[in-house]
Amino acid sequence: MKTRITELFGIEHPIIQGGMHMVGLAELAGAVSEAGGLGLVTALTQKTPELLAKEIARTRDLTDKPFGVNLTFLPTFASPPYPEYIAAIAEGGVRIVETAGRSPEQYMPALKAAGIRVIHKCTSVRHALKAQQIGCDAVSVDGFECGGHPGEDDIPNMILLPRAAEELRVPFVASGGMADGRGLVAALALGADGINMGTRFVATKEAPVHENVKRAIVQASELDTRLVMRPLRNTERVLRNAAVDKIVEIEQAKGNDLRIDDIMEQVAGVYGRIMQDGEMDAGAWSCGMVAGLINDVPSVKELVDRIMTEAETLINGRLAGFVCTRSRELESH
Repeated sequence: MKTRITELFGIEHPIIQGGMHMVGLAELAGAVSEAGGLGLVTALTQKTPELLAKEIARTRDLTDKPFGVNLTFLPTFASPPYPEYIAAIAEGGVRIVETAGRSPEQYMPALKAAGIRVIHKCTSVRHALKAQQIGCDAVSVDGFECGGHPGEDDIPNMILLPRAAEELRVPFVASGGMADGRGLVAALALGADGINMGTRFVATKEAPVHENVKRAIVQASELDTRLVMRPLRNTERVLRNAAVDKIVEIEQAKGNDLRIDDIMEQVAGVYGRIMQDGEMDAGAWSCGMVAGLINDVPSVKELVDRIMTEAETLINGRLAGFVCTRSRELESH
């Protein structure tokens, strides 16, 4: 399958693995790229640029196909040393970066000087247009369904993707609600050039997370996520657990008086205990509504091959059948 995204990044399939904290390690990124998609190493999971350089080298040992690095620009006063992270990415020979969080505008000159192609994660058309304007090569459009931070507009992909297609010149991928060939075909029909999957890739054999995490995703339904931190305008979609129930209780009690300190215990520094140790009630962790469509834990290659086979069958079979049936009806008249 050729799309503007496969051509831009030199990949076989229009499937990108989202950058995820403590999930986007060499094992997963390498497996996704080796399967024909675009794997992403999450930069800030590595505490220093030197450690990122080692993770990039580990990924290169696993695949000789293109892979990228996710670099999230945090809204913090004590920012990570971003120029050094960018240098580690460039020196490691990586030429694809997924940016997220704050606008990457400040760092675009350095990224472009290194010959890096940039895809920026956006939750609205206006942000996507800004990304295009500052020189991003592509955009990941994240609908309200997505795990993590869906923004504050609450626009689902059935509306957001065709709106993006109407406005953007650069290629874009659909993120949020993507798990199978049906999602890929739907995204293409709505104007996207591929898909970005986060939660679905967590529930794979190669994902370097505790089995309890994978089991929780498989057991969850589409009704089991919650939106937290909305009063702080830092909305995050997470999987419901005891800690999330506590956050919701505190938010309801505090209302507009909520401060981040009120829920710090449930949201700060908890990912290691969850992703690595399997303490499923330790705190809030990002998960998309798409968990309701995830029923197994395949290898990455099995998953990617299944998606592409299903997409091809849908395009050449079910959808083509509708067109043929209509054509025959018109001919009979």
